[in-house]
Amino acid sequence: MERTRIPQDVASYPFDLIVVGAGINGAGIARDAAMRGLKVLLLDKGDVSDGTTQWSTRLIHGGLRYLEYYEFLLVHESLSEREKLLNIAPHLVRPLPFVVPVYEHSKRGPMLVRLGMFAYDVLSWNKSLERHKILSREEVLERIPALDPEGLLAAAMYYDGQVEYAERLAVENAVSAHEHGAVVITHAEVERLAVEDGSVVGVEFRDKLGGGRCEARAPVTVNVAGPWVDEVLRRMDLAEERMIGGTKGSHLVVDSFPGAPREALYVEAKSDGRPYFIVPWNGRYLIGTTDLRYEGDLDHVSADDEEIDYLIEETNRVIPGANLSREKVLFTYSGVRPLPFAPEGKEGSITRSHVIYDHSKRDLKVGGLLSIIGGKLTTYRNLSRQTVDKIYEKLGRKAPRCRTDKAPLPGGVAGGSPAFEKFAAEFKVTSGLPEVLAERLLRLYGARAPEVLAEAGDDSSLRLPLISPYALENGVIGAEILYAFRRELAETLSDALLRRTMAGMGPKVALDVDRAAARIVQRHLGWSEERAEWEVEAYRDYVRRYRPKVMREARPLEA
Repeated sequence: MERTRIPQDVASYPFDLIVVGAGINGAGIARDAAMRGLKVLLLDKGDVSDGTTQWSTRLIHGGLRYLEYYEFLLVHESLSEREKLLNIAPHLVRPLPFVVPVYEHSKRGPMLVRLGMFAYDVLSWNKSLERHKILSREEVLERIPALDPEGLLAAAMYYDGQVEYAERLAVENAVSAHEHGAVVITHAEVERLAVEDGSVVGVEFRDKLGGGRCEARAPVTVNVAGPWVDEVLRRMDLAEERMIGGTKGSHLVVDSFPGAPREALYVEAKSDGRPYFIVPWNGRYLIGTTDLRYEGDLDHVSADDEEIDYLIEETNRVIPGANLSREKVLFTYSGVRPLPFAPEGKEGSITRSHVIYDHSKRDLKVGGLLSIIGGKLTTYRNLSRQTVDKIYEKLGRKAPRCRTDKAPLPGGVAGGSPAFEKFAAEFKVTSGLPEVLAERLLRLYGARAPEVLAEAGDDSSLRLPLISPYALENGVIGAEILYAFRRELAETLSDALLRRTMAGMGPKVALDVDRAAARIVQRHLGWSEERAEWEVEAYRDYVRRYRPKVMREARPLEA
């Protein structure tokens, strides 16, 4: 491998900040802090974004349903951040139309929905997206003929954002942090928070890939481990009350079905009144999510039969001709939201706003430690800004201005969507790739697509898909695998397939390309045959939690 995994001087390096957890919030904090000049160490016991971030519904949205809980500030913050992300990451974040059908049995009637839409527009006065429309019963059935017409009263149509590959949003933040000087070490589990004289002064961590233990020191540590926040806190000599009370959210991925809408549907479930989404995604459809209190194994979360049946039945209710069944589910995924602990009340009523918890101002007065509770994918950048401002305050230094609201992410370009569209058109003409492959690289890597191709060098085979025939979502080329390891901090085959190339989100969850990808790493980056085989088996073991159709049917996998 071309880069040193763990710097030899990590124990003696004068870090200003240690960030524990490389989900979207941790990666965002590391990027902001590094861009402002802090010496940052970012650690994660797994990979970048391999927790809650990769299990989201993949929306950059204001949280329409938060209005009924009067969280107006959260909605305004979310809508403002949505606009910023559309500009700094136009390759990853795109506008998406939503339709909200209203039925006689709906808890939220036409007047309430109309009022919510009006408030949504008012709270996003600086938006570039279109304003909402109210559709009559006839208009909505003309637009989506397959909707159940019985009891249908009207619908609202509005625009929000979609990030098809939420994993890559976090990866690009981590890559940017690294390019601004941060040390990023994944597969490094923090085993202890070192406490001296009542303050956290560093961490001890274990290298889960290479073995051995290391320590690092910094005056400030941020615990942004998502659902694992309490687990990290238990690893210091002092402990406080429970902070996280996560809820489980599960999703289904299915092929297009009879009556599948072009727009995203935001539907109220008939059985319990809970809203969920049916979203065009990655050439297929994403259906979810559930919202259940969860006390199980945080390292192995999967959708259960009841959740799968719930989402199938509710989708078949609103689109009677869909005829979905368990057999038609390509795969599922499930994760835990890192919400504040709330032992009572409806899961949906637990706030999605974030808390920056300063342990020095709580009962046990632990200095040098912040913990992040909650937070949304949409608001990660503002959470990061607030956290870094707080870090500077704890360091006793004046905070430089945050620049992440304007500075494009690595795949973005200055000028937002118009500039990126111009770049994309030129790349399609000059890349020498079939349009579907050029489009794939642009959607994943944005303005860095030419850098991905450059990894092929003189080896034309690395410009070819790993399998044939291919489609947009499984047209991964060999150069992408090398780019993942050389330029995007991947350490394992799972990192490359699930959170860099996104091949693992294809219909066969990359079980048709995993061996080919491992052979490329073996040939070009020095893996032994034994390591390559181990990586393939580890990958296949990991994706069993998705309950993929290709495994359920026990089809032979390509060699």
